[in-house]
Amino acid sequence: MSGIVLTLVGALLCFYGVRSVHLGLLAIGFGLGWLIADLFEPSFTVLLLFGLIGAVAAWVITALVFGFASYLIGGLTGAMVGAKLATVLQPGDKNWALSMIVILAVGVTGAFLAEKFRARALLWLTSIGGASMMLSGLARVDDSLAFLHDPDPGWQQVTFTAAWIALSAAGWITQRHLFAEKLGIQHLAGGDDPHEQGHNIGGKWPSR
Repeated sequence: MSGIVLTLVGALLCFYGVRSVHLGLLAIGFGLGWLIADLFEPSFTVLLLFGLIGAVAAWVITALVFGFASYLIGGLTGAMVGAKLATVLQPGDKNWALSMIVILAVGVTGAFLAEKFRARALLWLTSIGGASMMLSGLARVDDSLAFLHDPDPGWQQVTFTAAWIALSAAGWITQRHLFAEKLGIQHLAGGDDPHEQGHNIGGKWPSR
């Protein structure tokens, strides 16, 4: 059950993340809370609780400072990606301090990229973050895919990395195709200035 929940939320973010401010924020917050808690393999109840707390916190914080929405959303999604990286980079027992450093570093990078590149960065961040959630969920759905949660060095890490890249790319392509007009990236096909891309995000998410 826990795997199905996480996989569905991850798919929502990966393939539909930039469409709705509310759904996007809830999915990002849920995934961030879940993946941070998942570093230490708690019970499903604890995972669900952390996920729900993260979802509500992300939505409330961004609602209070909506003028910095792209910055915050990028930072939260980056932190979620960092949580998954912390798992992959630390086979076996996890170091809390190192995990927090990785999460913070990727979160800050995500915030900077989202603020600077707007639509292009948010497309990648939601796709990569959603893909990481989907892989963690699939690891819980089937025992044969358990290595996707915490891959060992070797073929498991290679397979995990390939799957993460493939899912992220699929999410990016899907969102870019579905929401090109809303994101303003359709101008690229017409030879317009690529810097126009994503101006409609500014301090806002594309649409409710």
